[in-house]
Order: sequence, then structure tokens, then C-alpha cells
Amino acid sequence: MKDKATSHKQVRAASGFGEVIRTIVYALLIAIVVRTFAYEPFNIPSGSMIPTLLIGDYLFVSKFSYGYSRYSFPFWPPPFSGRFFGGEPQRGDVVVFKQPANPSTDFIKRLIGLPGDRIQVVGSTLYVNGVPAKRTWVGKFVDSENGGSTEREEYEEVLPNGVKHMMLLDGIDGTPPKDCAPNTFANTKTEAENTCVFIVPPHTYFMMGDNRDNSSDSRVRDSGVGFVPAENLVGRAEFIFFSTNGSASWWEIWKWPFAIRYDRLFKAIR
Repeated sequence: MKDKATSHKQVRAASGFGEVIRTIVYALLIAIVVRTFAYEPFNIPSGSMIPTLLIGDYLFVSKFSYGYSRYSFPFWPPPFSGRFFGGEPQRGDVVVFKQPANPSTDFIKRLIGLPGDRIQVVGSTLYVNGVPAKRTWVGKFVDSENGGSTEREEYEEVLPNGVKHMMLLDGIDGTPPKDCAPNTFANTKTEAENTCVFIVPPHTYFMMGDNRDNSSDSRVRDSGVGFVPAENLVGRAEFIFFSTNGSASWWEIWKWPFAIRYDRLFKAIR
């Protein structure tokens, strides 16, 4: 009787351990499916999208907005090209995409140019198909997390399709280069304030950061961005679910409540 009882306990223990393993496997599979086909989390490590996105923002990107490509799959991308079940990106969307020069790197920018568009920046003013985007001065943007020592000019920009968003500029000056061949990329961020005309090729998009004078994007030769192929799009940024100002390390639990930017939690991205 004693041996039978012991054996029964061992079977129950093994069965319980198996249930735990199965539960973990199911949870991982669900997480992979959600991340691949629905929403994927990203964090912001740089300031190229200030003031829309700040360093330390964590956001969800909808994978289904533009359909799926080989870059939609987090592990071992399948060997196919193009997109399927794809919706068309809209001008003004904030987009996560794979850097064309290095597809292992994720970038996030605002979609400015659609296939066939003519894009140019003159005196820091954006022109889309020869029409300047309306820009209204809002005030001074103060980087309060840097001791309030950095002030930038903040504007509301209206794109041709009516999308409004906030942006930053360091200054407004300069003239476009003369005798400038189309699709000649700027060599520096300073040159990106006055560019040649970019004619967006078919099946590609033109991306720019909202922190206009401090963004390596489709304007700049060495950014590794250029014209972004449609299949490199990962998804559309939807909302911020967490944000920290970086003043607390992961082990400084007592500082966490003071590092969270509560006003940015669950904020929609526009």
C-alpha cells in the first residue's frame, strides 16, 4: 500500500509539472502570435521624434495596420518579399520600420512622402508637391528634464491631408542649393534644412522626424534611411503605455514612482 501511495504522489507531481510546462508554452505561443499579428511593444531611445515622442516612452505598434511582410515575424523571417493583407499607409502616420541599410535596426519616424510625391525642405519649411505645409508657432519647448537649459521653437504643422502634429525647429534660414539634381541627399543635418527635390519612387515612402533639425531621416545620405521600401514597414505607432524620464535605474525601486511620466501613460500618438 505504501508503494502504491508513493507512486500515486509521484504521478500527480509529474502531471502537475507537465501542466506548468504546457501553460508556459501556451503563454509563449500566444505572446508570439500577438506580437507578430496584432501589437508589438517598442521603446524610444533617441530624441528624433521630440516633442511627439520622448526618450523613455514605451509604445504599442499595430502590426495589422499595413499588413504583413517578412519583417513582421520576430524570429527567422520567412523567405518571401512584398506585403499581404496590407492597408495603405497615410501621410502623417508615425511609423516603425526596418532601416533599409540595416534591417536588424528599427527606426520610428513620421511618414511625409507617398509614392510619386515631390518632397523638398526650403528654409526648414516642408513642401509637398510644391505646396508649403502650413506652420503655426506655438511657443518655446523647454527640455525640463535637462535642467530647463534647452529651449527650442515649437510649431504645429498641418500636412496636405489635414493631419496636424507638433514639431521642433532650431532656426529658420538658408536657401535651397542651386542646380540641384532630384534625389540628391543632404550630407549633414544642417544641409537637410534646405534640400533638393526628392521624387518618391514607387512602393517606397519618405520619412522625417518631428525634431526636424536633429533627425537622421530620408533627407540625409548617411542616415541609412533614404526611401523606405513598403515591405520594411513594421506598423503604425498607436499609443504610449508607459514612460520614464530615466532618473531611476531598474534596481532603484524607491525612485520608480518619481521617474514615471504619469501624464504620458496611455496617450494616443498623433
